This record gives sequence, structure tokens and C-alpha cells, in this order.
Amino acid sequence: MFGAPQPVTASSTPFVPLVPIPRRPLDPAGASGQVRRWYENELGWPTVPGEPLRLPVGVRYDVLDAPAEAGHAALRRLAPGSPVALHGDRMLLLVAAGSAEELPGLLEWLDWGALALDLVAIGAGGLMEAPSPPVPHGERAVPPARESRAAAPCEAGIPPAPRDRVGSQGAAVWLRPPEPGYEVEASLPTLSALGGGGGTPDLVRLVNTVATQCHRVRLRRACAQPPAMRAQGR
Repeated sequence: MFGAPQPVTASSTPFVPLVPIPRRPLDPAGASGQVRRWYENELGWPTVPGEPLRLPVGVRYDVLDAPAEAGHAALRRLAPGSPVALHGDRMLLLVAAGSAEELPGLLEWLDWGALALDLVAIGAGGLMEAPSPPVPHGERAVPPARESRAAAPCEAGIPPAPRDRVGSQGAAVWLRPPEPGYEVEASLPTLSALGGGGGTPDLVRLVNTVATQCHRVRLRRACAQPPAMRAQGR
């Protein structure tokens, strides 16, 4: 009724699958692995396993976490090679290990202890998000669409990070990156440099400058609030 079955013959046309062959997934640890190797191999800094990549604080340095607007005024108190990072609207100033324990006493001695300052010290046991390594000149760190958003701190009087150090929104970036081959400890502000004539930055002067700028930022923000909100904050 349906006729005789037709014989099946081999065809010279190659078989083309209707469903594309799945691609091999990209190595999710590829980029972060390169960053981790940069910190561990190039700088000799320890890292913490897992994602996002983080750095243990208190091993080779401590961190002063302050508003970027206040931290910018303190850059002149740092040595040229002293690393500084930006994380959103915060500035992370690397200081000598053990400085976090000295901060409360320093603020009291400098007569800042009675005021609420937006200044935090991160010491032993703390973690810092690892900023992306500086991108070589001629390469772009982010798509062009994000650059205008990354430059927003200019509106608050803060210079933007250099173009080769701008990362995704909210990610930590180096404003002054550490240099491979140099011991970072030699450039960090330390309490032992108080009154010294060497090239090591003085932690006391740095803390006093940052605290002064934090207080000024606090006053400016308070004055910018509507009168009703200022009355509630009293």
C-alpha cells in the first residue's frame, strides 16, 4: 500500500547537528587567579582563599578607612610610594602593621577622642577587598560606558582615579598602587617615625590630618541638611 521501502545509501554530505555543540565554559578563576598571583608572587602579599579576592590585614600593613573627601587632603602626609586605594566613596590608607591598635590612644592624645569621626582602623584579623592591579598603559580597564560613572567623585571635589585604575562600580581600585620589587613596609606611616628626621611618614601627623578632615566633612554634611533634620540630630 505504501510502496516498497527505499534503500538507504551513504551520503557524502557531512552531518550538521541541529543543536549547536555546547561551548566549553570559561574558567571562572582565570581573571581572579591572575590577580591572586600578582599579589602573592609579584608583591609577596598573602591572600584569603575564596571569592571575592581579599587580603588579610595586620600581616604587613593596617588600613585607615576614611571618607575619600577627607583622605584626599592627607595624601601629602604620605610617602610617594605609600599605597592608597579607593572603594566607592571611601579611601583606604595603608599604614604600618599595629597602627590600628594605636588609633584610639592617638585620637585621645590629639583631642579627637570625644568626637564621632567617620574614621575606622582595620588591623589584625581584618580583611580588605583586593583592588585590581594597575592596567598597563594602552589597555582599558572598563568599557567606555562606565567611565563617566567612575568619575563621579569629582563632584565632591575628589580627583578621579587615573584611567588605568578605574574598575567596575563599587569595586576597590588602587589610587596609588604598590610597586612590585619594593618592600611596602618602608613607605608606610608608623608611630616610630614621630619626631624623626628620616623619610618615613609620621603616623601621628597623618591621623591628625585625617581626623581634622573627617570633622570638616561631618560639619559640611550637617550644614547641608534641612533644618528639621539638623534639629533631630541634636
